[in-house]
Amino acid sequence: MSDPQYPRVLDPDAVGTHSAAAKAGGGYVWDEVLEYRVWCHPERGAPDEAFGNDYYYAFPTYEDAAAFARATEGAEEPLALVLQREYIEEPEPGQYVHVREERMAEWPVQFLQRPRRNASTIPDFMAPDAPANRLDILRGTATKARPG
Repeated sequence: MSDPQYPRVLDPDAVGTHSAAAKAGGGYVWDEVLEYRVWCHPERGAPDEAFGNDYYYAFPTYEDAAAFARATEGAEEPLALVLQREYIEEPEPGQYVHVREERMAEWPVQFLQRPRRNASTIPDFMAPDAPANRLDILRGTATKARPG
């Protein structure tokens, strides 16, 4: 059974088939969780299973990933591999660009507490009348300004 705090993966049969190459964080929004990953580091005591290189195990649930991480020396906390069907770039602080292409990114699982992207998330974020703290839109805590 999956903890409701951590979303189910899009396709459990695809877990472990995704490329290790992924963006690290960023993009501000998420559409789907593809898998939960635990990176292992031999230099920190993880078993050497990749000729001294770091490696990861993929899991279909956060709970499975967290249990593995707790039981494995040299393992990091779980990350979520997320699919972003479109996302928000921030090339310079406070300058936002709506990118309409798919990418995968590894995220700290805490970021999944943000609501999943919907049709209005990015347009509301980019709107001229967005709240002063645009991140409130991503957190699902923004309130619309009242017309004056």
